[in-house]
Amino acid sequence: MLKTHALFCAIICYTTIINPAFSATTVEEVSEIAPVWSGHPVRFALLTHGNRQFVAFYDAKRRMCVAARELDEDKWQIERLPSQVGWDSHNYITMAVDANECLHLSGNMHCVPLIYFRTAKPLDIASFEKIPAMVGKEEKRCTYPRFIRGPGDKLIFVYRSGSSGNGSRYFNIYDPKTRKWKRLFDKPLFDGQGRRNAYFVGPVQDKKGMYHICWVWRDTPDCSTNHHLSYVRSKDLINWEKSDGSRIELPITIENAEIIDPVPPGGGLLNGNTKIGFDAQDRVTIGYHKYDAEGNLQIYNARRENSGWKIYQTTDWNSRWPFSGGGSIGFQVRLSPVQLDSDGNLVQSFRNPKEKSGNWRLDPVNLKPIARAAGLNHTPREIHKPESRHPDIKVLTAGDIGKAPQPDTRYIIRWETLPPNRDRPYKGKIPKPNMLRVYKLKDTNG
Repeated sequence: MLKTHALFCAIICYTTIINPAFSATTVEEVSEIAPVWSGHPVRFALLTHGNRQFVAFYDAKRRMCVAARELDEDKWQIERLPSQVGWDSHNYITMAVDANECLHLSGNMHCVPLIYFRTAKPLDIASFEKIPAMVGKEEKRCTYPRFIRGPGDKLIFVYRSGSSGNGSRYFNIYDPKTRKWKRLFDKPLFDGQGRRNAYFVGPVQDKKGMYHICWVWRDTPDCSTNHHLSYVRSKDLINWEKSDGSRIELPITIENAEIIDPVPPGGGLLNGNTKIGFDAQDRVTIGYHKYDAEGNLQIYNARRENSGWKIYQTTDWNSRWPFSGGGSIGFQVRLSPVQLDSDGNLVQSFRNPKEKSGNWRLDPVNLKPIARAAGLNHTPREIHKPESRHPDIKVLTAGDIGKAPQPDTRYIIRWETLPPNRDRPYKGKIPKPNMLRVYKLKDTNG
């Protein structure tokens, strides 16, 4: 039921993203969708398009579902798709809408054949059809599906073919006239040559429209084998270059890649904790962590300056996070990209339960914390308190892939789940299914 901020139960967020452009956020409305699986975390998808809203999720029985509504209504239409998630936190769901307003959905994939659905009618979730192939090549061991927008708002699909320690990344582009996919370029963007794979972040655009990507290489399924923070950029997602403007031929391998920081395996580099941001001069700045000379984990920021990449140590912690092994792990340390707040200050957040965490204003020269950054809460505190009494329960939130039609308004989804368990069944008692909700948030300047 649609509720106002005054009526819903106040709720510590499992994942928090900082939005420094606003200093105050209020909850305008809350809408309940359906009870969902709480045995392990898998990312759901929220897509707002015009006056319509869509949510893809796994229900209480772990079945893939899509819900739809008009924004001014609280009644959800729910359709089930023929796919069911197992004990694997890699198997998130993602969505997109094409130029004909048909919906595309992919997910529940971890080294399995392509799982992809598309609606036959515009914005009609009852018309979802399973499409057996996109281009018909390298689609037998798919993971990490993503829909992104290229130049001219072209719809692009990115995925990994292969496995952790042995994979390649392919880009497909969609033609809404023929309703067919083809390769954006014939070769993979990254090629692990059968000995590694690239875990990348991006593309992220700067103010001039340049696309930026960073990544780490990994040699095996063991997350401690991440190494060599790397970088590439492009004006059109077809022609790629290094940060000095020199062309790089595809596929990108560890031999021809631009290395920002040659962190060795076991050096504290972790996929999922590399972040692309920009400073006040729009210089690309990559946030990440690694071990220092004493073996402590530190946050670093690498910035592309006139002389090349310059690496700054941002934290001065006295603790170590010794992560290792395979499967999905819980992140003990988190960081955001460097960002500009509404006053033009450079800010960054990092979370480490063993150290002083929070939101920080950085010195624009040496990227060291110089003061606490106030008013950077991305969501109100009441959203982040678990309702379940299970001792291990966590709150998950996900932002909107689309965009709210009203200015200074955005939507998020919220649900509760047990933490990652390296993609293995939880041995204790599973919490009861909990309610998946959509929150309408209003951002205001302080």
